[in-house]
Parts: sequence; C-alpha cells; structure tokens
Amino acid sequence: MIHPTAIIHPSAQLGQGVSVGPYAIIEGAALIGDGCTIQAHAIIGAHVVMGTNNTIGYGAIIGGDPQDFSFKPEVQSRVVIGDNNRIREYCTLHRGSRDGSDTVVGDDCFLMGGTHLAHDVRIGNHVITANNVLLAGHVTIGDRVFLSGAAAVHQFIRIGTLAICQGGAGFTKDLPPYVIGADFNAVAGLNVVGMRRAGLDPAARAEVKRAFTLLYRSGHNVRQALEASATQTWGEHGTVFWDFIRAGKKKGLCDWLGARAGLRVEG
Repeated sequence: MIHPTAIIHPSAQLGQGVSVGPYAIIEGAALIGDGCTIQAHAIIGAHVVMGTNNTIGYGAIIGGDPQDFSFKPEVQSRVVIGDNNRIREYCTLHRGSRDGSDTVVGDDCFLMGGTHLAHDVRIGNHVITANNVLLAGHVTIGDRVFLSGAAAVHQFIRIGTLAICQGGAGFTKDLPPYVIGADFNAVAGLNVVGMRRAGLDPAARAEVKRAFTLLYRSGHNVRQALEASATQTWGEHGTVFWDFIRAGKKKGLCDWLGARAGLRVEG
C-alpha cells in the first residue's frame, strides 16, 4: 500500500494498513497510526505523531517549522493528531515553537482545503474548518466549532465550544461558546442550530440564552456580568459559558452586533 515513488525515512513508524500515495514524503521519526491514508505529494515531518484512521490530503504539509522569526530548527516540538480526522489538500500544520510544545488536532475533525494551523494551535474534537481558514499561533479552538471559509483568527485567541463563525470573519478578541461569530470581532447571536444538532435539549438551550442575555443584553460590562452570574445557579452549559468568560485575559471579548446597532438592552 506504499507507492514506489514515495520516500519514507527508515526511522519513521507506520502502523497496520497505512497507505502512502505517489511522491509523498515521510520524514525522520514520524509516527503514523493504523489505517491512515497519506495521499500524493503530502509531506509528513519528522516531528508528527498521528493516531488511527486519518486521511492527509494531496500536497498537505504536516509538521513543518513555524513561521516564527525566533524559531530555531533544533527545537524539539511536535504536531499531534488524534483519530478519524480528514485533513484535506494543501493544508499546512506547523509544529510547536518551543521545546516540548505541540500543535494539537483532536478527533473526528474535518479541515478543508488550504486550512492553516500555525505553531502551538490546539483544536478540539469534531471541529470543522472550511477552505482557507487561517489560525495564527497559540490559538485555541473548542469542541464542535465550525469556522466558515477564509475566517481568520489572530494569535492567542480562544474560540469556545459550539461556536460557528461567518465566512471571511476576523477575530482579534475571544469568541464565547455557543455563539455566532461575524464581521470583525462581533457576535451575531446564538448558534441555536448547532446546539440542537449537538443534542442540547430545550432546557440547556434556554440556560445558554439566559447566560448570553446577562452578558450581552443586560447593560452590564464583563466584570459586572460575571459578578451577577455568581449570584445565580447554572447547569453544565451555563458553567461552560461563564468559565470561558472568566478565563479571559487581555484580549477581551467580541461584542454583540445588536449593541453596535444601538438596540435597546433588556433589564
């Protein structure tokens, strides 16, 4: 199942049933799990650890050096990929920028053509990125996030679980869980369809809406909303929402488009 034109370093370890296409290159001590498919012209770097049943598309480059002026090639870092991922043609996933650091892809993700993951990016499980999504260094993406085509995320930004982002949107601030990201650093509303598909029942969705209203439509700033949230009782999903907000650093939060439009906030 290895094409005769493929080049595989003798130190590389390939599991059972691995398929390697024409002119693909597997470097150094790369570790590729059972059932993976490496398509034609893909390059798997020496610092890649890959789980089972992944597909790496035509011309993809996995484990290349970071595009970081301070990076030194002797750094020991990795790209770590879980199981059952589809990483399509011409995706680029760069390894970590410091000794012991990783760029991480979870399980069951679908990275469409041209997706770029810079150094030290971490994405969760069941994440979908459409064509030409760009994630800068140290970006963190939660589970079940959907990033539409050509969305761009600045370094050190977090996007919370079950968020969905509009095509061409840009983010230099954190995007909370369960919301729709749009425009530039904006929240358009709640990802109701995504929550339903993920199995959140009406009570769970109502709790997320209550948290969203307190943060964005109550007239409070973020600190005041956090203080108000601490006086209320929250279940699993409300807790996920407020934990994300509480963990925010200097980047700040995306704001609500309704506030930009001057809509009246609720009491």
